[in-house]
Amino acid sequence: LSVCVCVCVAARMIGFVARTLSRSFATKKAPMKVAVTGAAGNIGYAILPRIASGQLLGLDQPVELQLLERTEGLKALKGVEMELQDGAFPLLKKITCTDDVETAFGDVDYALLIGSKPRGPGMERADLLKDNGKIFVGQGRALNSFAKRTVKVVVVGNPANTNCLVAAMNAPNPDPRNFSALTRLDHNRALAQIALKTGCSVDAVTDFAIWGNHSPTMYPDVTHAKINGKRAADMLDKECLVKSFILTIQQRGKAIIDARDSSSAFS
Repeated sequence: LSVCVCVCVAARMIGFVARTLSRSFATKKAPMKVAVTGAAGNIGYAILPRIASGQLLGLDQPVELQLLERTEGLKALKGVEMELQDGAFPLLKKITCTDDVETAFGDVDYALLIGSKPRGPGMERADLLKDNGKIFVGQGRALNSFAKRTVKVVVVGNPANTNCLVAAMNAPNPDPRNFSALTRLDHNRALAQIALKTGCSVDAVTDFAIWGNHSPTMYPDVTHAKINGKRAADMLDKECLVKSFILTIQQRGKAIIDARDSSSAFS
């Protein structure tokens, strides 16, 4: 409970600072329309105040939020809308809550596809493909029909890279280069583990890469990684690297589910 309280307090403090800064920026820019699916879920709840405060598009960029939820989630989404209103974000010009994809994706500049079937205990990411594939076929088609052709899309719902491909293949009008899968989490997990195992700061690690799918087959590659300009591989125990480090990154999502009885949201 104390951890949750600390996270909530930290998020509110970040939002307060961003709101204060954004008030100091006078702007005449036209609002950008940002669609967020699964907006009443844990990840949506965590990210929406950051978008509204200017942390996504800049402290001088007004935004309109177009929030999509399943019909049964609209009541919870109403609560999220009330909290966004209560936040009094100067950059937030309009909030639309809907269960209709045409309304949610209509003329949007950015789309964050967060909503998907969550991963539960004992599930691998491959288990999610059957149900989530259908979701992203539909959302890809909706983006193709209703969003701006210049729309930039970030897919968060897992398996993110596969869902991103499915959405992009069903949206031939936007440039496929405008579709991205948010697998930065795997990268960040690896940076944190390197820092923990070597006693360095996270920002001391450079030139690290991950390869492959967002799944247990993903490979965290330290071949070219450096710590303060020196080869990271020389500072990591070889046996630890093979038996612990790689496996930890590949199975981190499962470990969090086992610990929380819920998938990761804040990270």
